[in-house]
Amino acid sequence: MTAQAGEPSARRTADVRESARGGDPQVLSVAGRPQGVVRGVRVDHGRDWSNGFRNRSLGRDHGPPNAGMRVSAFWTDRRVMVTGGAGFLGSAVVRALQEAGAAEIFVPRTGDYDLRKLPDVDRALADGRPDLVIHLAAVVGGIGANRASPGRFFYDNAIMGLQLMEQSRLVGVAKFVAIGTVCAYPKFTPVPFREEDLWNGYPEETNAPYGLAKKMLLVQAQAYRDQYGFNAIYLLPVNIYGPGDNFDPASSHVIPALVKKCVDARERGDGFIEAWGTGSASREFLYVDDAARGIVLAAERYDGREPINLGVGSEITIRDLTELIARLTGFSGEIRWDPSKPDGQPRRALDTSRAREAFGFTSSTSFEDGLRATIEGYRARIGAVTR
Repeated sequence: MTAQAGEPSARRTADVRESARGGDPQVLSVAGRPQGVVRGVRVDHGRDWSNGFRNRSLGRDHGPPNAGMRVSAFWTDRRVMVTGGAGFLGSAVVRALQEAGAAEIFVPRTGDYDLRKLPDVDRALADGRPDLVIHLAAVVGGIGANRASPGRFFYDNAIMGLQLMEQSRLVGVAKFVAIGTVCAYPKFTPVPFREEDLWNGYPEETNAPYGLAKKMLLVQAQAYRDQYGFNAIYLLPVNIYGPGDNFDPASSHVIPALVKKCVDARERGDGFIEAWGTGSASREFLYVDDAARGIVLAAERYDGREPINLGVGSEITIRDLTELIARLTGFSGEIRWDPSKPDGQPRRALDTSRAREAFGFTSSTSFEDGLRATIEGYRARIGAVTR
């Protein structure tokens, strides 16, 4: 994808589409001259945004790209590859990069590049020719999905990241941004979670395979910095939510799962919903556009070896969260708790001071505003399906 600062470019242009599901390759051009077939997607920064950005395969309008980003000279001549760049968080990162003025953005689609396979990793790097890689592609899910597929969550996430960082180093990528997970923290980390506590214990058991697979990228990044001088940074976002999240009950995280339960129950006239666990565990949540802005700011401004948290610095219990979502959706029925289901990690809340000091990131979306947007996004989605 092409995103050019300043005047619209006549270089490679194409629509942004949902990755990971194949489709015809894009035929790209430079100043009208065919450049052959590249199985990826690029985007033109000079696009008219007056009618909003539309991700066609998800069928949702996002409005203007992340309003919190300003054009920066840092991005003017840089080619960026964003793995997972047409997914939930990835599409928000692409929008933030566009707003910042990235010269060219390349999103390898999973149907064309299986990043678990080394030849596909090499081909993606050859096609994208990135100066900077933001690695967002991951196999993710809630507690149920992690319990059902721990081996897949470990292997797929570990092999994708390890191979991609190694091959990026070998082809001369100037900077690598690895996105970790709050699940990497020990189960009983003191609240607020500080980056220096990351190695002080074993992660919560249901998330450990996923958390440790992503944590290995921090080890790799620091080892490569020490031996090769490779500029790799590592970010630790909390649970991310917002419009366009995954609402599949088999694999969704807590906010989309509760939004779906409450909206669907209200529509059907059900008298109750069921919620997992006791409700006593706490979580911290970061709105997707804020997370994207933090990632792009870190990519631009941070070159350190230490991991950095991305969050809001506050927590809410699952019980309070459930009652809040019920209120915002208009569901007035009973909430039945199932204590036979796991609560997961007892508490999660981050110390976000390092992100603020290192690259000036603080979240800007209020929790209720973010939840309202998420609820309306889900309502629009099911309305589109039933029409």
